[in-house]
Amino acid sequence: MIARILAALATLAAATAMLTGPAHADVVICEKWGSTTIQGGRYVVQNNNWGDDTTQCIDVTDTGFTVTQAVHDKPQNGAPGSYPSVFAGCHYAVCSTGSGLPMQASDARFAGVRTNVTFRYPSSGVYDAAYDLWFDPTPRTDGQNTGAELMIWLHRTGSVQPVGSRVATVNLAGGTWDVWFGNIGWNVVSYVRTAPATSIGFAVDTFYGDAVSRGYAQRSWYLTSVQAGFEPWVGGVGLAVDTFGYSTGGDPGDTTPPSAPGGLAASGVTASGVGLSWSASSDNVGVTGYDVLRAGASGAFALVGTSGSTSFSDSGLSANTTYRYQVRARDAAGNVSAVSNTVTVTTTGGTGGGGCTAAYTQTGSWGGGFQGQVTVTNAGATATTGWRVTLTFGGGQTVTQVWNGRTSQTASPYTVTNETYNGALSPGASTTFGFLGTWNGTNPAPAVSCARTP
Repeated sequence: MIARILAALATLAAATAMLTGPAHADVVICEKWGSTTIQGGRYVVQNNNWGDDTTQCIDVTDTGFTVTQAVHDKPQNGAPGSYPSVFAGCHYAVCSTGSGLPMQASDARFAGVRTNVTFRYPSSGVYDAAYDLWFDPTPRTDGQNTGAELMIWLHRTGSVQPVGSRVATVNLAGGTWDVWFGNIGWNVVSYVRTAPATSIGFAVDTFYGDAVSRGYAQRSWYLTSVQAGFEPWVGGVGLAVDTFGYSTGGDPGDTTPPSAPGGLAASGVTASGVGLSWSASSDNVGVTGYDVLRAGASGAFALVGTSGSTSFSDSGLSANTTYRYQVRARDAAGNVSAVSNTVTVTTTGGTGGGGCTAAYTQTGSWGGGFQGQVTVTNAGATATTGWRVTLTFGGGQTVTQVWNGRTSQTASPYTVTNETYNGALSPGASTTFGFLGTWNGTNPAPAVSCARTP
């Protein structure tokens, strides 16, 4: 739903008159359109009781606010009662200082626009807790924006839902979100978190870039304000913003890198492409994306793409060729994680592909030793009766034990063949074998190739 100040009810003069001086702890606002500044004008806190005529009061501190009085009782299939919130930028001619807004989404600085919030929820009431990000085709500082309104819902209760209908589900900013879209004279794009959260930190372009990719927004439009607050339908007492932050250069105080992605695995290997997936990284503020790195059977890794989710499809590969992949996470401050495990794949086709693919994953490592696993997939159109995988190590590693497969070699390259119980694979079916090994000095992933028994 949309939180806005109706122009007919809140003129520029009225909005300016009700903007008071810098707030200190326990400044109480009960005026319908009342607002004040905090942190020396860096942010504006507004009562914004736009959809109801009952009294709503907020207790403003230097870091946020708490709703202390509210008796909203609005139908849950309609508009909310209000949008008490804190914001940076300009809203109906009320502007914070030093925000750099309005800012065009094509501006090089836009990628560094970042915000964070911590919410607190009461045990009763019907509401959503959400960001409201406003975009206009012009650098507007007053009146209604007509480009796009992006709402980011961290939590909701009751049966309330955003404008429009659900069109997709995406993984962004360390969470999973249902995407809703509607138009009420401007585009309303809402991201509703599938698991409730009390806090988030993210780069605005994480969500705006997704909206642009869907055709709901344009890079030529201007970000005019970044707002965080609540839309109450029933009650509302106890809703609180404990902290709010906004910056235009990432977070210079954040020096903590995300954790390394885990469980990198390959699937859907063809003659020209492969699908990759991994487990999400964690970060003290929030992961903004992942870098996908690729190398040949030997040689250095290089960046081949980025992903805002925990999956990636690489295409344009050569047939019957071995590739190695790693993934690393990054946050808005530019901190980069350690790389994930390495997964090795050999594309199908050519003279040696034989309709069989093999993908290597290191599943454990310790001083002088490691454990690996190879996934064998029948990429052909007919069933196999057996398979043969060749492992070529470049670091002097030695395989000491194999399970779910057999080998007679005692030095690289190792040829591993199927056991009697896992050689028959129907088209598209997979099996795995594992092994233990030793290493000395370095432990690079092996090159792997696979051949099938018709």
